[in-house]
Amino acid sequence: MTASLPRLDLKEVEFRVLPMRTRFPFKYGIASLTALPHIVLKVEAEIDGARAEGIASEGLPPKWFTKNPDTTFEEDLPAMLEVIGHATSLALSAKPSSFFELWVTVHEEQSSWASQSAYPPLLANLGVSLTERALLDALCRHLGSTIHTVVRENLIGLQLGGIRPELSGTQPSFFLPARPLSSVCPRHTVGLGDPLTANDVTEENKAEDNLPLDLESCIRTYGLTHFKIKVCGNLDIDLPRLEALADLLGPTALFTLDGNEQYGGIGAFREHWEAWHENPKVRGLLDRGLILVEQPAHRDETFSSLVATEFTNWTGRPPFIIDEADGAIDSLPRALSLGYDGASHKNCKGIVKGLANAATLAEEGKKRDRPLHFSGEDLANVGPIALFQDLAMMGTLGIEHVERNGHHYFKGLSAWPEPVRRAMLENHPDLYGLHSEGYPALRIQNGKLDLKSLNQAPFGPTKLFDASSLERVDLTDSEAFIRVGLPLS
Repeated sequence: MTASLPRLDLKEVEFRVLPMRTRFPFKYGIASLTALPHIVLKVEAEIDGARAEGIASEGLPPKWFTKNPDTTFEEDLPAMLEVIGHATSLALSAKPSSFFELWVTVHEEQSSWASQSAYPPLLANLGVSLTERALLDALCRHLGSTIHTVVRENLIGLQLGGIRPELSGTQPSFFLPARPLSSVCPRHTVGLGDPLTANDVTEENKAEDNLPLDLESCIRTYGLTHFKIKVCGNLDIDLPRLEALADLLGPTALFTLDGNEQYGGIGAFREHWEAWHENPKVRGLLDRGLILVEQPAHRDETFSSLVATEFTNWTGRPPFIIDEADGAIDSLPRALSLGYDGASHKNCKGIVKGLANAATLAEEGKKRDRPLHFSGEDLANVGPIALFQDLAMMGTLGIEHVERNGHHYFKGLSAWPEPVRRAMLENHPDLYGLHSEGYPALRIQNGKLDLKSLNQAPFGPTKLFDASSLERVDLTDSEAFIRVGLPLS
């Protein structure tokens, strides 16, 4: 089988950057995002003797890959650039091989290097994931096929037993749907500083555009049915906010709670959970619509030996999944052994790791008396590259609702050059429409995103993305990258 697989040989990489500014501050955990650099990676590979190009991109947000409150974003950014540059260097020096064999080489060498450099797995995997996405795009375009077909038919040579022995012999067709989803429900992020109604809009959180801003307006405009509610771990703040949301969301809304590592442990979260339940409105909200709780404990406490006991002693507890703690290949199996109920998928954490997680959850779900969850999550993804590739994976994995917030905190595709805007309107009119202010904005209709045109594309936008108008950057010059990639106030 291996001999018949496409063989990839990465020849060239090129980095460009697009500075982006939010419409209003996005507050999550210990960070408040107002501006970031959006990095674009273009690769040229030789696949079975033919040249193929691929692309991937990622916004680089503060305080997600590492949560150190004592450093500035400008101090953290060089580490992000280093792990990306190191991963692409590994891929460039690797021997021609199947996609999976190339991934194994890059992942193992990156992990070893990161451990020696004291970089945590979540950060190290940012470089691996950006590289694998660009190579997957090149592979799909070379084969003239979609990501769902390429992955499900295992044209990538995936051998899950090589990274999780318990999955030996497992093929993607065993756990992936026969067809990609034709639509997904966006789970709208309710950030810690987001206005809930028009009366909550202030000078600090207002936006200079006429896209919907407050939650009530977003629900009315987009027909939202699914939500992701951020909690900060302070009862005096969270309780009245949850009470206000109980009035606003209505009886049919479904939502997740994101702790963003703001609790000392599961026990600390339970104290707040029980306090919330003493409030009739909040108790009704949680009982009616809660899907799961995401990453309440700091990643360093996620795998504490106390967790299993805390879960066992909590009768009737809600489902818990890991997110930021899902940094290494063995993170999900470790979490499941302690009693967690699943994990999240973000492309920035890795495509291969996401496939391994999907397979593990499918197998483990046969043995559990509690449902397991594979949740779609966001990292302020914006179109057209990062968002489209993320949505394509959600459709491929069969994840029916996914946190979406890039369209909310950023002003559509207004930051992108005109040719990019025009191409999205022409090739993906089901996902983008022309806003009255003159830029493409994401189409969310009746609480859904239509994936039909995306499902016919390779891996992301239909046509290869032209990034030549963006500023080319050298990742080893972090000061220049920051200067180019961060918009001026």
